[in-house]
Amino acid sequence: MSPGLLKVAERAKRDPDARFNSLAHLLDEEALGRAFRRIRKDAAVGVDGTTKEQYGQDLEENLKDLHERLRTMRYRHQPIRRVHIPKANGKTRPIGISSVEDKIVQGALREVLEAVYEQDFLECSYGFRPGRSAHDALRAVNRMVSREGIAVVLEADIQAFFDSIDREKLLELLQIRVADGPLMRLLGKCLHVGVLDGEEFSAPDEGTAQGSIISPMFGNVCLHYALDVWFERDIKPRLKGHARLIRYADDFVIGFERHDDAERVLKVLHKRMAKYGLTLHPDKTRLIPFARPQVGQSRGTGPGTFDFLGFTMYWCKDRRGGWRPGMKTRKARIQRALLALGDWCRRHRHLPLKEQHAALSRRLRGHFQYFGVNGNFRSLARVQYRTRRLWMTWLRRRSQRGRRLTWERFDAYLKAHPLPPPRITVQIWARAP
Repeated sequence: MSPGLLKVAERAKRDPDARFNSLAHLLDEEALGRAFRRIRKDAAVGVDGTTKEQYGQDLEENLKDLHERLRTMRYRHQPIRRVHIPKANGKTRPIGISSVEDKIVQGALREVLEAVYEQDFLECSYGFRPGRSAHDALRAVNRMVSREGIAVVLEADIQAFFDSIDREKLLELLQIRVADGPLMRLLGKCLHVGVLDGEEFSAPDEGTAQGSIISPMFGNVCLHYALDVWFERDIKPRLKGHARLIRYADDFVIGFERHDDAERVLKVLHKRMAKYGLTLHPDKTRLIPFARPQVGQSRGTGPGTFDFLGFTMYWCKDRRGGWRPGMKTRKARIQRALLALGDWCRRHRHLPLKEQHAALSRRLRGHFQYFGVNGNFRSLARVQYRTRRLWMTWLRRRSQRGRRLTWERFDAYLKAHPLPPPRITVQIWARAP
């Protein structure tokens, strides 16, 4: 962090009510250079088709020109290119891809906003914050249900969160801390930007492009005021029992010690979200009994399960015969992973085996690195086993003579070139000695 940003962070922490009137000067060439270096080398290109490598061929002059346009307010955000990612339920998730230059500006803006809001964000927020991860949020959920006497869990889902953000309301929330006119105009340009979907251009009047660099910061600021501060300062003091909120971006759960507290919060939560233009999914927002099972209680007669960040939370037995919370990969996430792997095998089945093996190994390792929490080995093994069978299926369809590839020959190849084995990479709960 630059000395200027350090001063901003120190003041924001020292004075929670301070408003910053001079922040735009922090968007200098050094800040733009840091933002450029944070962009991935293989990042998707925007509407102009320029890659990071191409932009970096004359980086010094490009950044100098960009800084001058920012300083003189001549910078214009290019339209966002929209692509659609298939979802497990048959629908698609719209992802916005900005140009390299716009990514640089968004990255520099996010750095400035982080210096201010990292001092304000509460402990319950984990998503897209420096030094915090989804696994940290899962550990917090594990501690909540195992040590804090939680009996009921409110599982919530905000419908199309990034597409539903009220832009005018968001700008009002940003002005609570940011009073710099030029910076606010620049943030407005990142919000009020057109979208190019194929050959169709549109200019939506609400939401922020999911997938852009600055969208997670916009989402965190919105839910910081709409949910986190409201729950911690207004709701918790009025409850009869203990309660705890854990949020990762727009995914959150709330644990309650008392069922009546949970019902009261659920009633007002819908109205609170509607105040900020957000809607809770009627089928995916529910109360789930999740108290620790009684001694001697059999499976299937106790509490339910709930989903969070791609995992299903449930109660299971430990080595000593007691109950502890467990985590396993959601069935929908396993299905989505296998569909993606099968589709890749189908589209690339004519590549050399060495290239196919390397690509599948990368995908499996990425899956294991996220879902490899202790207690989830069986789900990992299932994905590895099904990947092996999918690969064999599509290799046999490389030609009409594919039937000559037998399981004996395929097993011999895998013995010499094995796929990555299932591996526990993250410790969520401590094992009993």
